[in-house]
Amino acid sequence: MTSTAERNASKIPEVTLVFWIIKIAATTLGETGGDTVTMTLNWGYLAGTALFLALLVGFVLLQIAAKKFYPFLYWATIIASTTAGTTMADFADRSLGIGYAGGSSVLFVCLMATLGAWYWSLGSISVATVTTPKVEAFYWLAITFSQTLGTALGDWTADDTGLGYDGGAILFAAGLAVLAAAYFFTAVSRVFLFWAAFILTRPLGATVGDFLDKPVSDGGLALSRPIASAVIGAFIIVGILVLPQRAGRHPGQSRSVS
Repeated sequence: MTSTAERNASKIPEVTLVFWIIKIAATTLGETGGDTVTMTLNWGYLAGTALFLALLVGFVLLQIAAKKFYPFLYWATIIASTTAGTTMADFADRSLGIGYAGGSSVLFVCLMATLGAWYWSLGSISVATVTTPKVEAFYWLAITFSQTLGTALGDWTADDTGLGYDGGAILFAAGLAVLAAAYFFTAVSRVFLFWAAFILTRPLGATVGDFLDKPVSDGGLALSRPIASAVIGAFIIVGILVLPQRAGRHPGQSRSVS
């Protein structure tokens, strides 16, 4: 009975305001941290991608092997996914030369294919169902594609549309505000709202991160990438220690999870 309960225990946090605060900070750290390795340390996009993908795989395996929710392990996995997403998107957009729009399109198809396969296999893509290794594998694959897609969308919006980093941040913040209003005032699927918000928080973090560390001539503040990453990382650690988190009910759990 105990082993069954452990296998069925949720190992991801309850989706509350605290979750979104730390998620946005983690996505910003993914942008500045990825740029630190690939640009400041001059590793390049391919080596940076290999490094962060290896970390991501390691953390995902630890997360799947865990018996319960561990906040630091969960958020370390999220940070690894968002940093890997930064370097993978930059590698595809810049090194492979497919551009921001092309990269965003490819990644959107990959994310939709992952969510479609997840739904086809298990009948739901609600995070309320993430309690078995098979569902966790789908969850982390979808998370990684959404993080990578968010990076490409953020770069595309800031660079190709002429909005700049501050304009892009305002646009994505407005999009999140619309989703929040839909959550509180409409009956729109909570599962849809979760994934839409998860995707949009990534380009918000990407544009904020770029605004912090890109040159003034490019519309940024030209702050030190390592210092910005350290400050954001410290904020996340304090947030995990101070702000309450627990594994619990998720959007859609109290109703049909399909």
